[in-house]
Formats: sequence, structure tokens, C-alpha cells
Amino acid sequence: MTLIPLHETGETPFQQLLAYNQDIQAAWAQLGSTLEKDQWLSAKLKEEVRRTLAQKNGCEYCKAKGKPNPADYDEKTAVCTGFAEAFLASKGQTSASITAVLKDYLSDAEISELLAFICFTTASQYFGALMQLQAQ
Repeated sequence: MTLIPLHETGETPFQQLLAYNQDIQAAWAQLGSTLEKDQWLSAKLKEEVRRTLAQKNGCEYCKAKGKPNPADYDEKTAVCTGFAEAFLASKGQTSASITAVLKDYLSDAEISELLAFICFTTASQYFGALMQLQAQ
């Protein structure tokens, strides 16, 4: 059971929890759609990062969408998911040696996109955890 009842508006339980504040829900959904699509980084790569983050960010709803699949990783995906794991382990205080690895494999635009995606996804997963959103 969620912390508050699901609002009648929204396509997913997550959206229904945000729907009590329509402006926030709309802006959140728009930013999520922008970050999730193919840009400098592929949507597939970002989904693996999302799955990696979900395992430790406390949202059961997010975890239920699937575990990471390292068997399918290419080098760039391995670097990005590895960075996500380092981010989680360091609670956002990643060392210079860890962040330097990103510069060996990613362009500046890709690094910016990855870090924005990690921050937004973590915030989303924390929201789900705080709202006690369970797997369907």
C-alpha cells in the first residue's frame, strides 16, 4: 500500500502519486521522456543504467521492471553501469579516478547526459521508495 492513495489521474501508479500536483507531474513526465529516449546515449544503454540504480535505490516498483543484464553489455554500457554502481556505493561522492574513466569512453555530451539521467532516475526511484510504491 502506498503512503497516499493513488490519484485518479495518470497512466502509471508512479504518475498517479505525482498527479496530486499536476504541474509537477507534467514537467516530471516531460523530462523523463526526454531523458529516456535515444540521444547521445541509446535508450537501451540508459535502461541498463536505470535497472542498475533500481537495485539499490529502494523502490520495489522500479526493481520489478527488471534486473540489469550484463551479458548483453557492450563496452560503453559496461562503463556507464559501472559508474552508476560507483555512484551508488559512494552516495554521489565519486572519486576523481572513477569520473576520469568516463572521459576515456564518453564525449562531454554523453557524460552530461549520463549524469543528468542518473540524477533524475535516482530522484524518481527515491520518490517511489518514499511513497512506498510496490511492484504490481
